[in-house]
Amino acid sequence: MLEIRYHRDFDGMCSAALLAHLLRTHRGEEVSLSSVNYDQRTDWEAFGEGTRFAVVDFHFHPRAEYWFDHHQTTFLTPELREVYAPSDRWRWDPESPSCPPLIIRHAKEAWGIEVEPRFHDMARWSDVVDAARFESVHQALFGEEPALRITRALHVPPDPDWTDTLAEALTSDTLEEVAVREDVERAYERAARNRDKALRQFPPTVVGIEDGVLLYDASSNKIRRERFAPFYHYPEIVYAVGVIPTRAGFHVTAGENPWNKPDQGVHVGELMERFGGGGHRAVGGANPESLDAARRRRRGGRDDPARRVRRRRRALSLRRGRSPWTLPDPSSRPRPTRHARSSSRPAGDRSTRASRAVTSSAPDCSTTPR
Repeated sequence: MLEIRYHRDFDGMCSAALLAHLLRTHRGEEVSLSSVNYDQRTDWEAFGEGTRFAVVDFHFHPRAEYWFDHHQTTFLTPELREVYAPSDRWRWDPESPSCPPLIIRHAKEAWGIEVEPRFHDMARWSDVVDAARFESVHQALFGEEPALRITRALHVPPDPDWTDTLAEALTSDTLEEVAVREDVERAYERAARNRDKALRQFPPTVVGIEDGVLLYDASSNKIRRERFAPFYHYPEIVYAVGVIPTRAGFHVTAGENPWNKPDQGVHVGELMERFGGGGHRAVGGANPESLDAARRRRRGGRDDPARRVRRRRRALSLRRGRSPWTLPDPSSRPRPTRHARSSSRPAGDRSTRASRAVTSSAPDCSTTPR
């Protein structure tokens, strides 16, 4: 049995489903699917010892029988980088917006396999979700496309192994079919309520804005987290850096505004790698040892992420005549309201759930992506 270990998000889940389908159908492998997260890097050398495993959308491991990733920060040590070389079973492409497209290319170029159209659809949406290529902040928050409903549902898994269940479903079903599963529908409705609460709770967490970098402290476990809340309320900012709680402690997250990109940005993932984290060019995070340490990272000590990001922005901000640490009046920002379910659909009709529109009175304060 070969165990496919994948990063626990939409991109990783689609990657695992795609590789599982390829190995089962074309290579006669018996495979199982199991998610992995950053807390399992602690003893990475011993990871999967005594088992056969593959890794997708996660760090390079020299014992992986198959490995595919697109993260710039995939190699945990220089020695591991030296071990890697492209092969029939390993492929790394840091220019790929997400992992499924590079698996599809590898299957065609190295194995002579053309994958089914439904996997191309997953790859397209993986690019949108993982690289934040949404049409607008409104689509990112309130999008009703099947892939976005699944992505939203993943925020509130009913049990720890639920992503494995959905990844397995994607090996044979389309995004539309998975999106209308009853468990996905229930999770989506709960996650949508959490989203609306998070948008209402976000403005009081903001500490300030300096040189286009917004700092916030959402470390209380009573505050809901929403990745795009900073850009919904403050569309003029360029970066958001904040502290959020996790099951294991606290997390510093930093992200670029997809709809107001910097002229000369920093590589957020590489920046976070210096503090034990990682990520992509536009988004990344790290897990400091304590809340105080997380807050220091957020505020930016001499060598901390927020300070480095602000340093890059300062010259441009001063040239434009901005005053540092000016906080826009939250009362001037739109306040989201809870999205109501459509009442026009019969209760038993599930055929249009994946594509129906959600009635909303929340205004669209998005801008066109650059």
